[in-house]
Amino acid sequence: MTERTESVEIDEIDEIEEEWSVARERARRTTLLSAGASIGLAVTVVVMALVIAQQLSSTAMSYVWGLCATLALAVPSTILMSRRVASDQATSNEVVGTMALQLNEAIESARSEAVRLEVLVRRQTFESRLANALEMAEGEPEVIDVIERSLSATLPESAVELLLADNSHAHLLRMATASPTGDPPGCCVDSPDHCPAARRAQVQVFSNSEALDACPKLRDRTAGSISALCVPVSIMGRTVGVIHAVGDADADLAQDAIEDLEILAKLAGARIGLLRVIAETELQASTDNLTGLLNRRTFEQQLSASRAGETTVSIAMIDLDHFKTLNDTYGHETGDRSLRLFSQVLRECVRAHDLVCRYGGEEFVIALPGCAPERVGQILDAMSMRLEAATTVAGLPAFTVSCGVVEVGGNEDLVAAVGRADEALFEAKRAGRNCVVIHDAKGTRLEATDDHAHHVRSDARELFSHDDA
Repeated sequence: MTERTESVEIDEIDEIEEEWSVARERARRTTLLSAGASIGLAVTVVVMALVIAQQLSSTAMSYVWGLCATLALAVPSTILMSRRVASDQATSNEVVGTMALQLNEAIESARSEAVRLEVLVRRQTFESRLANALEMAEGEPEVIDVIERSLSATLPESAVELLLADNSHAHLLRMATASPTGDPPGCCVDSPDHCPAARRAQVQVFSNSEALDACPKLRDRTAGSISALCVPVSIMGRTVGVIHAVGDADADLAQDAIEDLEILAKLAGARIGLLRVIAETELQASTDNLTGLLNRRTFEQQLSASRAGETTVSIAMIDLDHFKTLNDTYGHETGDRSLRLFSQVLRECVRAHDLVCRYGGEEFVIALPGCAPERVGQILDAMSMRLEAATTVAGLPAFTVSCGVVEVGGNEDLVAAVGRADEALFEAKRAGRNCVVIHDAKGTRLEATDDHAHHVRSDARELFSHDDA
């Protein structure tokens, strides 16, 4: 109950009590006055009646005349006094009736306010506990788990689901579901743009799917006619999903449940949005903006962590040949496209757990745990063949790459290993570019015989053909 409401009700009660006190005081005075007046009037009437009786008759008739005179004088006075008492009593009754009516209204108002307060406290408690649970959730899977438990608690007898858009915001995906039968509501909306609730950014309640103004996506379901509730979910001010619940046709849905789902949609959208912003920020901080590859700092951190469980690690430094000439001749936009294309080809040629980094400018470095340097040479040969085909398909000027590969010693410093790979790269440059130079852990160059070179090229073609397949 608000302070203003309490003040108004207290003032009304004080006014009623004051009126009641005045009425009681008036009734008390009227009673005293009536008693005194009655005694005085009675004495006066008797005296006057005796005087009149003596004047009108003899002693024998004086009593009769006295009685008549008494009645003649007493009756009007009694009537007047009775009317006065009745008027005061009616006033008192009116005050009592008004006070009783106002007291009943105050009691009903207090009861209504108590119910409203109970609902408000319950909702605030639900919102506080839900916010606390979502705040403790570290990632989207934990957030989805909280949402599913909240859906079950809010609508335990209904089938409910959470649909969220993917990264492209073009498709809705079922992220969470809660149902007493285990079957989801089965909304067939495939995009936020096709959902009335998401498009309008307003809660939509449909009492019967067969009604004229019902959502078309509710019709022709296997369960027949149904009722539905759709609550939009917004992330960073953009509606990207909906909470969809269904029930029996023409079933009344409690307002409390609707408001709870609105709270859930608001808090869940805010938490998911925050987690996605954090993830995107971390991704931007760890990757190169142009190519999407790891940046230098993240590469060094992840390589240090991966070396702990591997006995063999090979590192390759790769540089695009004559890249400045390509930029000057065809423009920086073509140069950027070439860098992105090479990054894509390079990622496709290595394993999923290998580390690929844009080291700076047109220089790239890859780390391949558990891979011998000779095998890395085969992979890079295959990559060169794939790059030649990819530039043709993409309509880009043809360019080649030079590579330096080293095997990292067990206790070798990472900076020293990258430096040795860079030296091997310079050897490849001095050897005429478009080739791979390999050093072992001791820094000795592994010279390839003609047979070995032929074998490497054959393995590269096999890798290339296998990847295409």
